[in-house]
Order: sequence, then C-alpha cells, then structure tokens
Amino acid sequence: MDSVALYCTAGLIAGALYWFICVLGPAERKGKRALDLSGGSINAENVKDNYNQYWSFFRRPKEIETAEKVPDFVDTFYNLVTDIYEWGWGQSFHFSPHIPGKSHKDATRIHEEMAVDLINVKPGQKILDAGCGVGGPMRAIAAHSKAQVTGITINEYQVQRAKLHNKKAGLDSLCNVVCGNFLKMPFDENTFDGAYSIEATCHAPKLEEVYSEIFRVMKPGSLFVSYEWVTTEKYRDEDEEHKDVIQGIERGDALPGLRSYIDIAATAKKVGFEVVKEKDLAKPPSKPWWNRLKMGRLAYWRNHVVVVILSAIGVAPKGTVDVHKMLFKTADYLTRGGETGIFSPMHMILCRKPEKASE
Repeated sequence: MDSVALYCTAGLIAGALYWFICVLGPAERKGKRALDLSGGSINAENVKDNYNQYWSFFRRPKEIETAEKVPDFVDTFYNLVTDIYEWGWGQSFHFSPHIPGKSHKDATRIHEEMAVDLINVKPGQKILDAGCGVGGPMRAIAAHSKAQVTGITINEYQVQRAKLHNKKAGLDSLCNVVCGNFLKMPFDENTFDGAYSIEATCHAPKLEEVYSEIFRVMKPGSLFVSYEWVTTEKYRDEDEEHKDVIQGIERGDALPGLRSYIDIAATAKKVGFEVVKEKDLAKPPSKPWWNRLKMGRLAYWRNHVVVVILSAIGVAPKGTVDVHKMLFKTADYLTRGGETGIFSPMHMILCRKPEKASE
C-alpha cells in the first residue's frame, strides 16, 4: 500500500510539473514553450556574458548615445529577451489600452488594426513595419488590411521567429521580413504606400534619423503612423523619483534615452512630414494600459519558478534567470510610470509625406 501511494504521489508530482512548465506558461499556445527558452542567436554558454555586456553599456552612457553602438546594444537585448517575451507575453511586443470585456489578445489586435486603418492602405499595397519584432502586429495588420507588409528588425533571431509564425498563420504570402537597421534600410526611395512603427523607434539614438529614413522610402502622399514611448507633460526632471522611474525603463528596455512628447511632432516636421494628427492614446477615456502588468504579477512568479528550475537542470541557458529578474523590475518601473502619468508608450503621431518636395 505504501509503495502504491508513493508511486501515485510521484505520478501526481510529475504531472503537476509537466502542467506547470509545459502547459500553463506560454502566452501563445502555438508560440514559444518554456522548454525552448534560449538566448536567441547567442550560444547558450554565452548568454550570461552577453547579459553582463548589456549592462556594461550603462556604465558608459555616452556610448549608448553613439549611433554605431546602438545596433549592437539593441541586438544583444533582443537576443536575451525575445524568447521570454514570446513565452510570457505573446508575439506582439507592445502595450495597448485595456478594453473592458475584451481579452488582452483582442485589445492588442484592435490597437494594431487601428494603426493600419489610420494610414488608409488598400489591399495589395506595400507597407512598411519599422521595427517588426517577431511580427505579431504584422500578421494582424496583414490579415486585417490584405496589404503586403514588409517588416524590418535588427535581430536575426527575430527574423527567423517571424518567418516561422508567418508560415504557421498562412500569411507568408502577405508578410515579408528582412534583417536590417531601420536607420539605414535596404529599400529604394518611394517604395512603400504607407508605413507604421509600433513602440519601436524608441530604440533609435536620434528620432530624426529613423523618421528621415522612413520618409525616404515612402511614396509621396502616403501616410506614416507611429506609437511612441515618451515622457509626458507631468514628468519633472528635478523630481528624483521621476528620474528613477524613467531611468529604470530605459535600462530595462534598451533605450538610448526617452524623449519628451513635445519632441515628436517637431522632429516629424523637421524631416519633411506634414503632421496630420497627434494624440496620446494612453490618456483617459482610455483604460490603463499597465493593468496587464499588475495583473500579471502572479504569472511572473509562476514563470520565474519555471525559469529557475529549467536553468538549474541545464535546460535554459545560464543567465536566463538574470534576464527574467531584469524584466520583472522593468515591469515595476513601467507600472509606476503609467500610474504617475509621467510615461506613455503610445503617443500616436500620424504624418503624411507631401505630394511634392518642399522648395
């Protein structure tokens, strides 16, 4: 009887661990599994060293502001976090306003579809996704608009993941992904019928550089929309708590430096865009975007236990625990930024490239 009880108990524990690790964790059931967590394009034995390298950028802050240093900085970050993002958050690496009665997945999709609706593209037209990640927004936008979407990301591992997801979704005929720097894109002038960027241009050392490059590859008369990460009118640089929150967001999200909301339209105009509309989508009556972070605390602790176990037994690379801790701390800074109103991840700007170049 004791042996039977022992075997039954062992079976229950094994089943619980399988459910805990393999079933409960993934945000996208057909996406990344906990057992497949990796360091992206980084060899497993080098993940810890690359995590330390990432943090070394912040010990030399002037280098983060140097354009030639930023691609490596951002590429390292996304090698470290892409699998964890996919596993714990989903395939769309951005926020969206909470919509009562809607799931996080539906609210995210609606937020993405709004972007392509704003740029008025037609089925079959070519549009650019500047900073596409693993392509969650790209697939939602392609399915919604039937436009041909080309995404660009600095990270080769994200290109591989995006292509895999595109094929699984049956959207690889509408979605194309290239690896490259959106500050120097491999596209000819006047290529695209529209463009969008969802919480991605914050990684550029200078907004003017990425806006100028997007302007170059767009056709005259076409529209560009961007959801920008900004400090709001409530931010006070002399307030030490405010500074601590913003620096925490920058360090945990590979940002050369957050911009003020007042700089966005001025930069767009400087490179030649006409500003059609500008609005902070995070402000009331929109419901708090950071609710998902607060509601996800229990899931974080569950996931962290999984990461610790997988790292201890050698399934997840050494350093994965450190990366996961970093992301949790960053979530706290993001929540504080939202609750105090000093930070917004969805300052929307809609711009048009003029039909004729200004003289």
